[in-house]
Amino acid sequence: MGEIATELRQLQQSFDAFDEAVTARLRLNRTDLRCLDVVLASGPVAAGGLSLALKLSPAAVTTVIDRLERAGMVARSPDPDNRRRVLVAATDAARAAEAEIFVPVGQAGARALQEYEPDQLAVILDFLRTARRVQEEQAARVRAMD
Repeated sequence: MGEIATELRQLQQSFDAFDEAVTARLRLNRTDLRCLDVVLASGPVAAGGLSLALKLSPAAVTTVIDRLERAGMVARSPDPDNRRRVLVAATDAARAAEAEIFVPVGQAGARALQEYEPDQLAVILDFLRTARRVQEEQAARVRAMD
């Protein structure tokens, strides 16, 4: 178990190092990058949806959207179904950054996973879901400490 824990810690550190490299490349901060990731994955999204996804206040999300808009990564547009709501969408610059930075990561991961048999992939998927659940539970535990 100790070796697994060590590898998990190093995996988390590698994710952090990648995020730091990306934020430096895109001249964003980590919160902005998290927001951009949600927008890229979800398509046009309302600020309220971003607030829930990022677990940030509406005011904080507005500030993040403002920064991303100034960086040319997102654009606001009226929601065609609700004129009082604004949607946030990725720009062509954000899609270009996604293609340059994130698509190769997915491709490399897919190539690496080809080395595994279907039953091994099922165990990996189960482990990843379990690890995510544990992390989410622990994040909730720490937030509740106040």
